Amino acid sequence: MPTTKQNPKSTHVLHYTAFTTDPAGGNGAGVILDASSLDDADMVAIAAELGYSESAFLTPGPDPADDRSYTLRFFSPKAEVDFCGHATVAAAVALGELHGEGDFGFHTSAGHVPVTVRAEDGVLKATLTSVVPRLHDAAPADVTEALAALGWHHSELDGALPPRIAFAGVRHLVLAAATRERLADLDYDFDRLLRLMRRLDLTTVQLVWRESPTVFHVRDPFPVGGVVEDAATGAAAAAFGAYARALSLVPPTTRLTLHQGHDMGRPSLLEVDLQENDPRIHVTGAAIPTH
Repeated sequence: MPTTKQNPKSTHVLHYTAFTTDPAGGNGAGVILDASSLDDADMVAIAAELGYSESAFLTPGPDPADDRSYTLRFFSPKAEVDFCGHATVAAAVALGELHGEGDFGFHTSAGHVPVTVRAEDGVLKATLTSVVPRLHDAAPADVTEALAALGWHHSELDGALPPRIAFAGVRHLVLAAATRERLADLDYDFDRLLRLMRRLDLTTVQLVWRESPTVFHVRDPFPVGGVVEDAATGAAAAAFGAYARALSLVPPTTRLTLHQGHDMGRPSLLEVDLQENDPRIHVTGAAIPTH
């Protein structure tokens, strides 16, 4: 059963880790299945107390007759976030444990996000379908500033994967390292990167290294949420799927495998599916309750 905790307002909090089947891996999230009595200040306070990069707060959806439709909001320890993939997966799996496998609909600030929950080898997995993604050029001056904040040099980038800003619910700056060693050595100027990300309305910086045509290692600095780094970032995974497709890095129908969190000791696995006749991106991951 999901692990619960009672916060000061007597709201039940479920604790999950997403994009893993190991309690020591993945990205933790609090899930509040009934946030009807909470206002925005309450939700920020609860998210800050929990300390996860994001937590999910659910209320009934706009159609009272649809008991598998919910309004879903996300809060970091600092503020509300329009969309969060790992907390969506955690919330969907929590609902799946209560109501069984099947389809759920989440109404988020970014748009409607359908999610399918199914069991695989005894573990529940959730597949979220993103809003229609977009890709934007990244201004050279902004890329230079991001690299300076990261302590990277232009020569350390992979020229085959150019910088872009990718959106699949929220915006991410995609920067590709030429080597695994460069990706592994992350020690950035928190305040400098934070200022740039706020100016560009970025949620994370999606740092990637390509191991093979469909396998990537990724890291996601998240200073706008008050967190140095995310261990698994479903929103950025969806945005990266859009990036890979727009730049024709992969076939129109394919699965990308993203490894995240290894460098911070919380290994995570994100599966990103592209379908030729569907502009949206599909991101799959497991989630398990934690203590």
